[in-house]
Amino acid sequence: MIKVTNLSYIYQQGMPFEETALSDISFEIPDGDFVAIIGHTGSGKSTLIQHLNALIKPTKGKIEINGVDITAPDVDLRAVRRDVGLVFQYPEHQLFEETVYKDIAFGPKNMGLSDDEIRQRVLDAMHFVGLSEDLLEKSPFELSGGQKRRVAIAGVLSMRPKVLILDEPTAGLDPKGRDEILNQLVTLHKENENMTIIFVSHSMEDVAMLANNVLVMNKGKLAMKGSVADVFERSAELREMGLDVPQITELTHRLIAAGVDIRPDIYTVKFASEIFAELLKEAENV
Repeated sequence: MIKVTNLSYIYQQGMPFEETALSDISFEIPDGDFVAIIGHTGSGKSTLIQHLNALIKPTKGKIEINGVDITAPDVDLRAVRRDVGLVFQYPEHQLFEETVYKDIAFGPKNMGLSDDEIRQRVLDAMHFVGLSEDLLEKSPFELSGGQKRRVAIAGVLSMRPKVLILDEPTAGLDPKGRDEILNQLVTLHKENENMTIIFVSHSMEDVAMLANNVLVMNKGKLAMKGSVADVFERSAELREMGLDVPQITELTHRLIAAGVDIRPDIYTVKFASEIFAELLKEAENV
């Protein structure tokens, strides 16, 4: 369980250019959830996720992860960051070792694990992200963009975190690389039911495909929270914040406006095809 209570953060507090980045945010995320955080640029998304990894200390408020107050002055930060893995935007820019193996093994090695345990963790992490063992001794800089991204994610997974947080995991990737990352996140979550995954995204299609629940940030505040269907149903409010909805949701709402009797909570093409097939079948039987 992640529990955030009255979280606020002020940049450069007390200085002439102080700015409130987060304002009185509260929410809970149960174990094993798959959560998307959306919001326009500058809404506070990245600042929020850095608090969940204790990279930033709040100006006010409290964050508990599995009952541990990670905002407490005496908290073991190394333990927090083992439990909560954070993958930054463009994580491949942080690859630095000579081989894929060494890059993924960097975290476990610093945990003081045995060579056998480190190797097992590297292999497990590569399996989780769909990388072949043939790549172990290759330079990470010889890989494709999608493969580099997966190596970077594997480096975090090798620490075996209970919570995985990703900031724009598909940013800058070509369609093939994007699909690889999204499919691997789905597989990772299925194979690790107790792992909580939180990701920041500007793509409403990605959110619809991956997430169970959504947090909507706007001007440093939590504007909405709920299931994907509940949030995308409030398309007018999202547009007022400068956000879109999936294209299939937009089509559905236009059909409703035109008088078509169809449910408003459609947000994936697969679900839409099932609903439209039922409508066509009903029309044929009339």
